[in-house]
Amino acid sequence: MYIITFLLLCFLSVVYLKLADKLNIIDKPNQRSSHTVPTIRGGGILFVVAFLLDQMSVGFTEIYFSIAVLLIATVSFIDDLVTLSPKIRFPFQMVTVTLVIYQIGFFNLPIWIPLITIFLGTAFINFYNFMDGINGITGLYSIAVLIGIYTVNFNIPVISNQLIAYELLALVVFGYYNFRKKARFFAGDIGSMSMAIILAYMILTLLYKFQSPIYILLFVVYGIDATITVFYRALIKENITEAHRHHIYQKLVDRTPLTHLQVAGLYSVLQLVIVVFIRFVIPYPIEIHYMFTVGIILLMIILYVLIYIKMENIIKVNKQRYLPNS
Repeated sequence: MYIITFLLLCFLSVVYLKLADKLNIIDKPNQRSSHTVPTIRGGGILFVVAFLLDQMSVGFTEIYFSIAVLLIATVSFIDDLVTLSPKIRFPFQMVTVTLVIYQIGFFNLPIWIPLITIFLGTAFINFYNFMDGINGITGLYSIAVLIGIYTVNFNIPVISNQLIAYELLALVVFGYYNFRKKARFFAGDIGSMSMAIILAYMILTLLYKFQSPIYILLFVVYGIDATITVFYRALIKENITEAHRHHIYQKLVDRTPLTHLQVAGLYSVLQLVIVVFIRFVIPYPIEIHYMFTVGIILLMIILYVLIYIKMENIIKVNKQRYLPNS
């Protein structure tokens, strides 16, 4: 079944590439883009197809989750085509997250918990959407997160391993077109938002079932980058809903010799290293989980700040180098 799914995704990727080119579903570069040539967007539709194939094979047993993915995919694809206002996108995103946490069972908990989860879940999927900024990062990092989920889910499965496998296959096919110096297509909003809600469902399910904070570390490498970047942009009074180039991964591409794929690989490998530690810590008491989680988050914040300072120093050195002699 996995081979058939893989071949079907390969076929659909070729079909989409031709249709998108014909229909001019193109991402044109601007001053905030990491790419320099027009590139087809929306290739992440493969993630939605993989999800539907999984759900069809099990008879759509998680109906609210299925509706959530289809809803966010539809709205996001429209956004890829015509660029929707945040005032239109956000209500749909909140409904999507609400459907997901209802499917998991969060509404069985005190009401403040699902309300906070809706807010944080909406932030999560928007953070993930910002990631599609350099070639390879959405795909490679999603693979790292899914491998982490599969690893912690292996002994006591609370998430469908088939769904994880189907999404990994979709990412491999997507990667053929995206993990290169000049990408053939990007994930687009449909890809990043759909993958985000699928990963949110998986991580929130682990948090709900095992009631341990350690599972948020499955997203910690990019999560800390995105969170601090949002706070920084709010501090300098930028519109946090608009595209930007303040993420550390963007600065690493812009201001160091590292390529897009090298930076994407760095984020993914670091996330996988943390997964190894997560797997090691899981058998220990919950108190150790809390200590480990806080420790890793603080470590990542320190690492982020140090790299940011280094990047800013590079700018100052370059400016001084090109200043006219007085």
